[in-house]
Amino acid sequence: MPAMAADMITTLIGAALLAATAQAPAQEAAEVPVIRRQSYTLSQEGKALLRCSAAFAMVAHGQSQGDAASLKWPMLEERGKEFFVRSLAQLMDETGLERGGIAALAETEAVRLRDAGEIDKVMPACLVMLEASGV
Repeated sequence: MPAMAADMITTLIGAALLAATAQAPAQEAAEVPVIRRQSYTLSQEGKALLRCSAAFAMVAHGQSQGDAASLKWPMLEERGKEFFVRSLAQLMDETGLERGGIAALAETEAVRLRDAGEIDKVMPACLVMLEASGV
């Protein structure tokens, strides 16, 4: 992955997860359960959330750079980012993975989508998922 795209994904993931953490109600440190699982399995919904979050991040970045292929999709800067934040927070809860683990999953999925040339293939279904999410 080119350095700029990798930096973009890492920045988006970090910002999204920081925002998700900031939105959570404040609790005493002793009250916050720490969940660490050795293994996890993503549900079909979890896989779709991860796939669409990565696709939205890639398309939103392309749109911000004026990329013609990305500009053919609805603008995703606001709604795509909110979907991304909510989805990755949900995946953290479901898997017990911490921020770094979810970031690695999202980056791996973004690379897979790019390398397989599947962004255009998944975007129609992801846009339906975005609409259904109410974001």
